[in-house]
Amino acid sequence: MKPLMLHGHERAITQIKYNREGDLLFSSSKDNKPNVWYSLNGERLGTFNGHQGAVWCIDVDWTTTRFMSGAGDNTFRIWDCETGTEIDKAMGHNCEIFIMDVRNVDESLSQADPILKIPIIGSRVSSMLWGALDETLLTGHENGEIIQWDIKTGKKLQTAKEHENLINDMQMSKDSSMFITASKDHTAKLFDSDNLMLLKTYKTERPVNSAAVSPILEHVVLGGGQDAMDVTTTSARVGKFDSRFFHLVFEEEFGRVKGHFGPINSVAFHPDGKSYSSGGEDGYVRVHNFDPSYFEYGFDY
Repeated sequence: MKPLMLHGHERAITQIKYNREGDLLFSSSKDNKPNVWYSLNGERLGTFNGHQGAVWCIDVDWTTTRFMSGAGDNTFRIWDCETGTEIDKAMGHNCEIFIMDVRNVDESLSQADPILKIPIIGSRVSSMLWGALDETLLTGHENGEIIQWDIKTGKKLQTAKEHENLINDMQMSKDSSMFITASKDHTAKLFDSDNLMLLKTYKTERPVNSAAVSPILEHVVLGGGQDAMDVTTTSARVGKFDSRFFHLVFEEEFGRVKGHFGPINSVAFHPDGKSYSSGGEDGYVRVHNFDPSYFEYGFDY
């Protein structure tokens, strides 16, 4: 399984994200320029220039017309996917969730009030996800708590406290019936997206920075490793910088993929399930196409 190595960032990768069709792969890093790539051949299509700080989170809309990024310069920006031009910028908001309608973006959006504001009291939000049918919002917090919010009223619906430490990442399954969380407490956990019931736990020996659910098989992939501040000149093997594959139901590890030098900060399955990508502290995005043996592998029941 020889990966495509995408090198367009000067610093550590913070997040990678496929669009709905899977032909484009977006990446952000601790430098200030998110990139977009062809996922098939690794060609870089362009860069979104404008941020003045590390870009921590990115997302792309359903139709791949709008790209969004949030950065350490205290701004959230909306970009045109096709041209790479900045359409809008919001900045200087307090610790709160604010929801905006970006279907019709114009000059007035910067001054317009959000559709909904949800003040966050207590532990800060470290990851966020739309619930099923976009009727709810799921937030993962620094203290390991998960909260489900009603989009219409802004009220808390349910909470779950299954993690003991910061939740680094949350990703939804293809049918939105489940979501997986990755935490600093060395575990990834699978939850029911409707009632937040804990379904499965995947245990490792290192902090888990990112986790994703396969869209076609009962597999999950975990990425993580030692905290960057704890890494010296240790080899990749000592630091446990592998992508680790677990069976969704049996919680058993069945494979590892090496390659990154340093912790893996973000993982994502291609929407067709035939490949996956990982972004690491080494500044590389690696696109792995699965060998036929991956699809033929079966568990002994």
